[in-house]
Amino acid sequence: MPLPIGWTLAVLAMSLFGSLGAWQLGRADQKHAMLAETARVLAERQPQPLAIAADEARADRYDWTEGEGRFAPRPAILLDNQTRDRQAGVRAYRVFQPAGGGAPVLVELGWLPIPGDRRMPEIPLPPNELHVAGLLVPPPSEGIAHAAPSAQPDGSLLVIALQRDALKEALGLPALAPRVLKLDPDRPLGYARDLDILPNTLPPERHIGYAVQWFGLAAAVFITALVLTWRSRRAARQGH
Repeated sequence: MPLPIGWTLAVLAMSLFGSLGAWQLGRADQKHAMLAETARVLAERQPQPLAIAADEARADRYDWTEGEGRFAPRPAILLDNQTRDRQAGVRAYRVFQPAGGGAPVLVELGWLPIPGDRRMPEIPLPPNELHVAGLLVPPPSEGIAHAAPSAQPDGSLLVIALQRDALKEALGLPALAPRVLKLDPDRPLGYARDLDILPNTLPPERHIGYAVQWFGLAAAVFITALVLTWRSRRAARQGH
């Protein structure tokens, strides 16, 4: 026997809300796993060679790394819409060329505020050969927003996501490592920074909270459908 139209709509709504709740729980599990892996890597701090940044098989993993090299004379990358202590700003990146060759790596130099007139800060090129150390991480999630890098008056590139293919083209690079290096905050280089792997994104607890809301909506639809069905049947019996 086919479901009444009201129950059909209720089932569709409950399926949608339940799927959204399950997706939020899945994201919470993923982020819990990311935080656990990062905590282990930071506790051990066993340095891997910088060349491991180019390993595509480890593109979604976390590693502590150290190595020698120099920053390439390429434009700085400014990742827009980055907040710190509730203040708007950008995260600055520069291309680092490991000594001995290998794919260049984007190095996060840190966060900088931007004024109300949206004038972007200048990011000087660090001179000479340097020893760098820090946490190799997947780049921040791209989300659904896509836009080509926007050249600034000083030559730097303003982006809303670190899209590797677009950056390779804009920087004139034949290759670029799939991970970025978050510099050790204790190193005397760059700007305000930390080793937070979930900046400007939801922590696991928020995903769980949203999951509870979606499941609550599914339950509310079910209860409402039950109540309306009961009232309809009682009215029909009284009409006879």
